[in-house]
Parts: sequence; C-alpha cells; structure tokens
Amino acid sequence: MPETIKLDIVTADRLVYSEDVDAIVAPGIEGELGILPHHTTLMTMLQAGELRVRKAGEETAMAISGGFLEVRPDRVVVLADSAEREAEIDLARAEEAKRRAQERLRHPAPGIDMARAEAALHRSVARLKVAEKRRRRRLGA
Repeated sequence: MPETIKLDIVTADRLVYSEDVDAIVAPGIEGELGILPHHTTLMTMLQAGELRVRKAGEETAMAISGGFLEVRPDRVVVLADSAEREAEIDLARAEEAKRRAQERLRHPAPGIDMARAEAALHRSVARLKVAEKRRRRRLGA
C-alpha cells in the first residue's frame, strides 16, 4: 500500500478538506511547493492560487487565497484565508469579481485600497483557473 500524508485545509469558517493523500502542490509565496509523505518540517506563507491534491491517481484542485502552510512528516495543515473546491466555484461570480477588481485597478476611486483590489484580482484569477480546469475535464478536452 502506498504511503500517504494527512492533509487538513481549514478556513476561519470551516474545515474544507481532511483526508490522507499521496501528494500536495501548494502555491507558496516563492513558487509552487510539492509535498510528499515524510517531507521535512516546514512552515511558509501561501499566496492566492491553485492548490492541487493527488489521491489514488486522481487530482483535485482548490482555489485558495493565501494563508499559511505547516508541514510535518505525517501531516500537512493549510490555514487558508479562503478555500473553495472546484465544484464550489461559481464561474459567473468569479468572472464578475475579476472584472470589478480590474476596473478598480484601472480607475481607482479616491480612498480605494489598492492592495485589497490587487488581492481580489489574484483571488478571482485563481478561482477562474481552477474552475476552467474542471470545465475542460468535464468536456473531455
């Protein structure tokens, strides 16, 4: 039986995912991090992006919008600002959020928090990337 590592993905609102998995690829602040069972201990920040989980030959993607990743040899904990599984992403809502964020960045109103607008854009792009992958798989492309 292949070795696995326990993965918990948690937000302030809920436990998003909790299973034994074969591998994890997370969007670290300096690039993607690949994690396998018995990985060395690590703690790092995450950026908005796609978190991929491989289990029994199947890959599942989730959109996360930053947070922290703690790796221990037998367990990985993701404390995410937000996390959505592929099936939870509303494509129309994500497109609208991207459009709004781009508009705010192009034409900033007085008092607009540019860092928040940029973070919203990164979040929506991550959600769209994950949703588009799911759509392509369903269509068999």
